Amino acid sequence: MAGRPKTKMTIENRAKQFMPFAALKGLPEAIAAKEKIVVEKIELSGDMEEELDRKMRSLEKGTIATVIYFEKDEYQKITGMVAKIDRDSRVLQIVDRKICFENIYSLDYTMD
Repeated sequence: MAGRPKTKMTIENRAKQFMPFAALKGLPEAIAAKEKIVVEKIELSGDMEEELDRKMRSLEKGTIATVIYFEKDEYQKITGMVAKIDRDSRVLQIVDRKICFENIYSLDYTMD
């Protein structure tokens, strides 16, 4: 083997040597799911309900809003454009997420 020239390793092959190895696929996701903290839904005070109702009545389609809402035993936060407000069905749609009015904890937006 003496006399055989060394071939230079490509950059891609060298980079592969340092890539992380996941021996158990899905393990990080499974651990994260186990870390979820289940919480009870918070009942709003009368003052909080009135403030939220006032904000909901003045909210318009196309407004950028931030909503904190209760879903599947935890609170979620979403910021985006109001795509639809169905006051009859009591559903607010932010981008493609539909949120029942009764699950909304807080709503913030600015009117131009």
